[in-house]
Amino acid sequence: MILLTMAVSLPTQKLPSCAQPTAGHCDKPSTLQLALYFGALYIVAIGIGGTKPNISTIGADQFDDFHSKEKNQKISFFNWWMFSIFFGAFFANIILVYIQDNIGWTLGYGLPTAGLAIATAIFIAGIPFYRHKVPAGSPFTRMAKVIVAAINNRKLPLPRDAKELYEWDLEEYTKKKKFRMEVTSTLSFLTKASIRTGSTHPWRLSTVTEVEETKQMIRMIPILFATFIPSIMLAQVNTLFIKQGTTLDRKVGNFSIPPASLIAIVNVSLLISVVLYDRIFVKIMRKFTKNPRGITLLQRMGTGIIIHALIMLVSCLVERRRLAAAREHGVVESGDQVPLSIFILLPQFILMGIANVFMEVSKVEFFYNQAPESMKSLGTSYSSTSIGVGNFLSGVLLKLVSNISSRHGGKGWIINNLNASHLDYYYAFFAILNCLNFIFFLVVSKYYVYKSELSNSIELLTESNNPH
Repeated sequence: MILLTMAVSLPTQKLPSCAQPTAGHCDKPSTLQLALYFGALYIVAIGIGGTKPNISTIGADQFDDFHSKEKNQKISFFNWWMFSIFFGAFFANIILVYIQDNIGWTLGYGLPTAGLAIATAIFIAGIPFYRHKVPAGSPFTRMAKVIVAAINNRKLPLPRDAKELYEWDLEEYTKKKKFRMEVTSTLSFLTKASIRTGSTHPWRLSTVTEVEETKQMIRMIPILFATFIPSIMLAQVNTLFIKQGTTLDRKVGNFSIPPASLIAIVNVSLLISVVLYDRIFVKIMRKFTKNPRGITLLQRMGTGIIIHALIMLVSCLVERRRLAAAREHGVVESGDQVPLSIFILLPQFILMGIANVFMEVSKVEFFYNQAPESMKSLGTSYSSTSIGVGNFLSGVLLKLVSNISSRHGGKGWIINNLNASHLDYYYAFFAILNCLNFIFFLVVSKYYVYKSELSNSIELLTESNNPH
């Protein structure tokens, strides 16, 4: 953040201004300017990779899974954790965007840099008060040991009685306040890592729990794949949705709405929806499903995927209206502003906030909840991986569709002049993609096996919600 602030503040590093960016007659930035700016962005990405999976994990770790009341409270934790994130994003999209557009980028980047310094100080000050779990070593090493042991024992038959497999006593797990996982029938090849052969070498023999931990991380991968498409949809908010906003009438009296501020609508929608979901929806659904969460995490994710398909359908219809207005007023070729209010984009932004309550919150909670006890950070990183892959695939798809649609002399669906583009076709393509992804999600959800100790957790939660 310091480097980003320098990139827009130092006279020698400021990017050259451009009065008509759509005309393509702008001075190019120097190699040093690009290196500083993009280098800073990549450092931010690395920092996010280190903090995102761990902040939510250490937050959830403050609740004791062996205490029914605290375990029940953890259900709401991820809702309010996401609430806090989007509350900060709301401030950024309203206050910071206004400062960047009307005052300057130096203050626009300087304020979050100062805020980050304060947040770091608060975090460090709180370290003595947190509950810290003892580091259990690299999860990748433990998973590798299971795979190697399974390969070594691949020719051995599995015993008929699961009790013959290698496992620690239950008292050992209870003493260490850890969950013991029961053997499952899926991915039985890996179960062979627990066959007793006389060797106790960790690369030749693994406990049933270690095997099930590895299985669990592998089982979640198909669900992870199903979250890539929703993450691509989420990427449109910061790209094409905002690009649409730049083509519309942004005047409200004497005030001009910065297009990037529209993201605040997503944040407001999410903030309201989180409260309604946590305080009303969950309580109503509990009466019907008897599930402490109201609906299961996979059902919540599936609902999010359906809403994403609806968002793309609505976006397609809105874009068709915008293109029709562009033709009516003769601004197709010029790319001038379309005389329609920017508020016609509100439905897709509002729906995206609702979709995030279902998809993004449940995604983080699912990968944390379903990850083995000693691999929580790795499980939570699945969620960050989903967002990263989604943003990457968004760029790939945009380039691919643009190239394919511009073949044989065509203008292409997506060009710099949106008035001459066919963004409605692109959104329709996304709607179909979401429907196909929903079918894929239904299939992988049907065959997904929940973590074996989950039943005990549900019992604890049920007792907490029904004390009598």
